[in-house]
Amino acid sequence: MKQTVICPGSFDPVTLGHVDIISRASKMFDHVIVAVMVNLSKTPCFSIDERINLLKQATKGLENIEIVGFDGLLAEYAREKKATAVVKGLRAVSDFEYEFQMSLTNKKLNPELETIFLTTSAENMYLSSSIVKQVASLGGDITNFVPECIREEIENRLSSK
Repeated sequence: MKQTVICPGSFDPVTLGHVDIISRASKMFDHVIVAVMVNLSKTPCFSIDERINLLKQATKGLENIEIVGFDGLLAEYAREKKATAVVKGLRAVSDFEYEFQMSLTNKKLNPELETIFLTTSAENMYLSSSIVKQVASLGGDITNFVPECIREEIENRLSSK
């Protein structure tokens, strides 16, 4: 049976940590849907279409992933796509509390849906989109934070803010 999972996030912008989690999930499952989601509590720097495009560039070569924009309930989307699980990356214990709460909520809305937590690689534990935005907006070097193939595009957008 083909296993489909969803790797959701705002990806604003895509970091090496995101690519690491997506890449590892693609090795574990048959089909990974990377869902670029609207986060109502955040004002994005990049549009959904731009984030999808950045992700496509950053994950080029991963054959079993699909990148989509999504605005709605993740539990319902997972049911619609026949996804068996949500894959989330965790950097620290502080991430776990929020993600665990979301996991329980999704499970209540869709009892068939599991959540799988992947811990980030040690070199990405500190890394977040917020840090990338802050460093880039102050003219800092983000070479070690984002995929090289999209670095310039991110720098151009964020350094002008």
